[in-house]
Formats: sequence, C-alpha cells, structure tokens
Amino acid sequence: MMKPEGCDRLALVLQGGGALGAYQGGAYQALHEAGLEPDWVAGVSIGGINGAIIAGNPPELRVARLRRFWETITERPVWPVRPHDEFGRKLYSAWSSLLTTVFGQPNFFTPYQPGPWLTPPGAAGATSFYDSAPLRALLLELVDFDRLNDRTIRYAAGSVQVQTGNFAYFDNAGTTIGPEHVMASGALPPALPMVPVDGELYWDGGIVSNTPLQHVLEHTVSQNTLIFQVDLFSAVGPVPRDMLDVLNRQKDILYSSRTRLVTDVYQRMHEQNELLHALLEKLPEKALNDRERALKRRLAHLPEITILHLIYRQAAYEGFASDYDFSATSMHAHWENGYRDARDTLRHESWLKMQPGGHGIVTHDVHREDAASLELAGKNDG
Repeated sequence: MMKPEGCDRLALVLQGGGALGAYQGGAYQALHEAGLEPDWVAGVSIGGINGAIIAGNPPELRVARLRRFWETITERPVWPVRPHDEFGRKLYSAWSSLLTTVFGQPNFFTPYQPGPWLTPPGAAGATSFYDSAPLRALLLELVDFDRLNDRTIRYAAGSVQVQTGNFAYFDNAGTTIGPEHVMASGALPPALPMVPVDGELYWDGGIVSNTPLQHVLEHTVSQNTLIFQVDLFSAVGPVPRDMLDVLNRQKDILYSSRTRLVTDVYQRMHEQNELLHALLEKLPEKALNDRERALKRRLAHLPEITILHLIYRQAAYEGFASDYDFSATSMHAHWENGYRDARDTLRHESWLKMQPGGHGIVTHDVHREDAASLELAGKNDG
C-alpha cells in the first residue's frame, strides 16, 4: 500500500503508557506490513521510546528492533505456568506488577539502594526510586541516533522542564537528539530520575500532556496529513464500583490527556480560518495591507487532516497497575491487540483517502464506529 492520494505526510502519534506501549509496537507492525511508513513520529514517554526506535532504524529493521526492545525488558519470568482464566490472569498481572515495584525491570530501570527515603537530599537516588541507566544502554544498542538526526523521519518527544513546569518538545527539526532526550520524555516521577539536557532537568511529558497530537497539528502548515494516533489510555470508561476501579479510572482520565478536546479545538480553528479567508477574499486587494495579504495567501492553503485513532482497551483482568505489568505474557497480548486493531482500521480503505478541501479535521475510530453500528443495529432490531 502506498501513501494515499492527496496525502503529503503520514504521521504516527504515540501516547505514553508504560508497559501498555507494546500495543504501539503491534500497531506499527501492521502499518509496516501494509507499506505505510511514517514521515513523522511524535511520542511522549514510552511513545517517545517506541518512536525513537522507529525513526532511528531503516524500515526493514524497525519491527525487529521494536520487538527486541520489548522482549529484552520483559524477559524476567513471573510464574512457571501462565494462567488462562480471568482470576488467574488477575493474580498473574498483580504479581508481575509487584515484581517490577520491588526489583525494577531488567534492562530498563533498577531500584536505588537504600532508596530515596534513606538517601541524603541532593545525592543520586534521593529524588527517585529507580535508576534508568540500563535504558540508556539499551537505546544506544537499538537506535541509530545518526540516522534519527538525518531527518529522513521527523521525530519529536514531549517532556516537561522540572523548575519551570513548561512543556517542551525535543524535535529533530531543530535539536540534535541523543538518548538523554528520549529518556527525559519517559522520566516519570517519582519512579524515574530527572534527566539533565543542556543544563536543565526534565521529567516525563505525560505529567503535563500525554499526547503529542497538538505538536503535530501545530506544524502541519499546508501539508495534507494522515495521522495514526495510537493511545494507551481511554477517556471513555465504566463508572467505578470499588476503590481499585477508582484508581484505574482516575489514571485513564488523567493520561488520556483530552485527545478529543485537542481535535475539537483545532477543528474549530480550521473553520474560523476558512471563514476569515472567505472574508478576506471579498475585500479588494488594494484595501489589504502586507500583513493581511500574507495571511490571505496562507489561509488559501489550509491542510486537510485525517486522524485514524487507535485506543488500547483494557482486558477484564487488568487493573490500575497494568501500565507497569511488564510480564512477557501481557506484552505479547498488548502487541497482538495493537496489531489486530491496526489491521481492522486499515480494512476501512475509505478512511485512508484524504477528504476534499473544506473538511478540516476528520477523525475515525474503529472501536467507536463499531460501537455506533451495533447501537444502531440494536435500535433497528427493536
């Protein structure tokens, strides 16, 4: 499959979500097999790590390197027998999360000793529970940073400056990306330490905004863009029934980062820009000053944007600790779910076609569309 007709750029937008990020690996595999390679990858936290592996490798190595990353950080055995019933999977997932809490995760992060509560202020290990040095070594092994910085693919990772609280994007359009930029995007406090970049300290961008969609939309200029947005937390979910449900629902809402709101805001901006252009067209050219003429020219080429939205849906056995259940069993399940959801999305060939001018932002979600179809069928049957 080639890039759809009328599409100037294909972007891959990857949300943060820890262990759930294997879902993005499966989704990318489906895109790769369909011949859809991104021109731009933007990510936050684990999305920034997945994105760096994609942008920092040639197409023929990307799936294998992503797979290598996920197999490497989930290689620790949890139980000798893998349960298949829901209750057993709940216990398995909970035990895996507990192992991560106590021992860290191989090749990803290791616990500081004696821990932050017993470490003097200002010393290494005083401001986080784990050391992320193993991640740096793994990134240097799996990411060709020279390739990532040659801008064959535009890459951006979202982070937040610790002292100011300002959100920042490390974008290879203007920054030479190194492992520290990728690590900074995934330095979620208080688990992982602040990461120094050019004399400033940074934390995980997810504590401000867990989706890089806004960054991509702000830089579309006049390019018609097809965006595959792969989210790991769903803003929509059931009403909690107990305290564990409350913790899970709170995390979903917090880290979904109001993706729909971002889309709606930019849709309204597009409509206002179209209206402004129509008004400027009605004025004689001599009545416009230089600034207004430049604005008129820019607004004459507003981009058309199509967003294909994939959202990880938690299994019944998963709970509020699912984002740090780094068991191989859960990783493979997440990967397969991402692969299946992306394949299902790609079957809707009409969604891949760029819309004619004037539509602004068009969003498709295979889960939402299927749910709407089922609801309509239920009404018709009734």
